[in-house]
Amino acid sequence: MEEPSIKKNYIYDTLYHGMTFFIPLITAPYLSRILGPDGVGTFSYLVSIQTYFSMFTALGTITYGARAIAQNRDNQYEISRLFWEIEILTIAAAGVTLSAWLGLIIYLEEYRWYLTALTMCILGTVFDISWFFSGLEQYKYIALRNTFFKFLGLILLFIFVKSEKDLLYYFIVYSLTALLSGLSMWIKIRKFIVPIKINELHIKLHFKETLVYFIPTIATSIYTVLDKTLIGLITKESVQNGYYEQANQIINIAKTVTFGSMNTVIGTRLSYLFAKNQIEEAKDKIEQSFDFVFLIGFGCLFGILGVADTLVPLYFGKRFEPVEGLLYILAPIIIIISISACLGSQYYIPAGKRAQSAKYLILGSIVNLILNIFLIPLLKAKGASMASVIAELFIAGMYIRNCDGFFSIRKMITLSKYKIIAGGLMFTVIKFLMQFLPAASQLLYLVLQVICGMGVYLVLLFILKDTSIIKLKMISGRKYGRKDNSK
Repeated sequence: MEEPSIKKNYIYDTLYHGMTFFIPLITAPYLSRILGPDGVGTFSYLVSIQTYFSMFTALGTITYGARAIAQNRDNQYEISRLFWEIEILTIAAAGVTLSAWLGLIIYLEEYRWYLTALTMCILGTVFDISWFFSGLEQYKYIALRNTFFKFLGLILLFIFVKSEKDLLYYFIVYSLTALLSGLSMWIKIRKFIVPIKINELHIKLHFKETLVYFIPTIATSIYTVLDKTLIGLITKESVQNGYYEQANQIINIAKTVTFGSMNTVIGTRLSYLFAKNQIEEAKDKIEQSFDFVFLIGFGCLFGILGVADTLVPLYFGKRFEPVEGLLYILAPIIIIISISACLGSQYYIPAGKRAQSAKYLILGSIVNLILNIFLIPLLKAKGASMASVIAELFIAGMYIRNCDGFFSIRKMITLSKYKIIAGGLMFTVIKFLMQFLPAASQLLYLVLQVICGMGVYLVLLFILKDTSIIKLKMISGRKYGRKDNSK
């Protein structure tokens, strides 16, 4: 097999993740106006339930399968045997989950047709063998296939979903594209595997291994999915889920911008440094990473707080006004999660402490569950938002406390103090000074807020000589051929 190109795979992976970032930017405002808070909330609630069934169907095979295939990719017989063993395990798990899913469809009569449509998502999980191609580093095929079906889903969405009455069509489009995406992977599978006899398969051997990867997935899902389920179960108000879903859309975009690509790039290098026992250089890389993550993160945090009252009605429509209040609660989570996400991918995983980090995720999930049970009945979506922030703060605290000095509260204060000052002043400018600037439309007003806010933030950091700005200036100087006098 031809050696995969890391450079090309990186480009394909980046393009695909760019599409997963771009398409929701288009669909979110459209669906908000077409389906309204009630429709968006119903979709969010039922998909959160379906997610559990899909996770139990996949077990931990997505991560475990890719790793197993990667370790044996030079042996076609071995990867063929592994493929069928892992896939049959997924099919067996699907038999159990689909039986339970059928019972749920019968029980929840009000949502019967929506849940029936979501059955295709669970089947899509069964047929999704992207883990196999990921193990072989065939990212081009994965990226092109996923991009095609995301565009197909986007086109079908605009064709069939045109009013609140078309909510079922939205469920069908969403689920059908997931199923077709999974099935399409099988077109190319024969090129990579050879026939295997049934008596040569050893399926049970993989069950324990998949659970090692499955448990952290479940732990993480409790505070990323369970809150939506509990909002629906406790409040019985789908609009609350609608508000919560759209607030999280904004926060998730900010999180992706803040630390998504940084963790991918730096995490790989740190794995190498830990393997070579180059500890001091690893600490330096982690500090640099946090400096730049905080630069972007605090900008997003104070920026969202400043523009929320303009952004929400413009982006989601006037019916989603309560999203503004949720954004004020959820905005700090951008920084809080950046701490745990960066330490997780840049310290705990490279240092071989995945089990330790999983323990903190499980504890955080328990905290989140307890808080949700108490706060949602009192404050509804606001209660779920508060629970998420507190739980993430608990996890970040555990990560910092037990990271063996690779990061600390003192270091966090040192790296963030000027960014907080600049962000606070940026917020003040956006909130109070921008009201004196005339704007022809909401969109123009928002653009002026963003430009003015970014300008104030960066200029103040430059004046305060924040470390991240100094490093950016040094990089810029080298890039354009300026003399480096430090050598």
